[in-house]
Amino acid sequence: MSQEGSDSYRRAYAGQIARLANVRDERIERAFATVPREAFLPPPPWTAISMGTALVTRELADIYDNVLVAIDPERGINNGEPALHAAWIDEVGPQPGETVIHVGAGTGYYTAILALLVQPNGRVEAFEYEADLAAQAAGNLTACPNVTVHAVSAFGRVLPNADIVYVNAGVIAPDVQWLRALNPKGRLIFPWQPHKGWGPALLVTRRAGGLSTQSLMTVGFISCSGTTERISVARLPTEADLAAVRSIWIRSDRSPDSRAVAVYDDVWFSSEEIGD
Repeated sequence: MSQEGSDSYRRAYAGQIARLANVRDERIERAFATVPREAFLPPPPWTAISMGTALVTRELADIYDNVLVAIDPERGINNGEPALHAAWIDEVGPQPGETVIHVGAGTGYYTAILALLVQPNGRVEAFEYEADLAAQAAGNLTACPNVTVHAVSAFGRVLPNADIVYVNAGVIAPDVQWLRALNPKGRLIFPWQPHKGWGPALLVTRRAGGLSTQSLMTVGFISCSGTTERISVARLPTEADLAAVRSIWIRSDRSPDSRAVAVYDDVWFSSEEIGD
């Protein structure tokens, strides 16, 4: 296919994704229209997955749709749903000059989009625990000089200060270092999955009064590799508990109180509202 044909598919796809995700920042649509998705996928044939149905295809048009595309079916690793990521990226609002930590970068597609959005002068520190995926990401991202790929887990590790921590793997609880890394007004987005395989996507914002937390949508992500966090309450949080979360606290900074919704080794969730 000609470059012109590929560009045409990307432009139409970017418009579709922006509409599905109700994207407010037009730069996000432009980023999706710029980054070639196929450059971050295995060679064709591709397996595109939508609503549980898989399509094996060599047609570029089939991957320029709101579909998952398999990276490694045996490990359950996919290039994630574009509209979900567009919505998340719109929520965290990457700005020129900001620093992003991307946890679970995979082969680097969404890393590349984040890298575009923080130009000029912004950086993305991409962490990928699976060594083969990290190597692929490093190769795929050579055209993005503002990205550094780290072939290690971002869990249990002191991280550089960041304006955004963008997590693409499900966790029982966020790592305390993700919270400590956030600059003032910094944003963390991650899939909180205290129940196996599903839970709310949470947006955490560092405000003057603490770490304000809001639930965005129910999601299901592959679990984050290299984690050690475990629940330390007598029961799992209910759906009502999940919906009640308004803040998160680091236990070494503040002990759980009567408003605690879920308590873990290093962090706890609270129904307390946080102001600026």
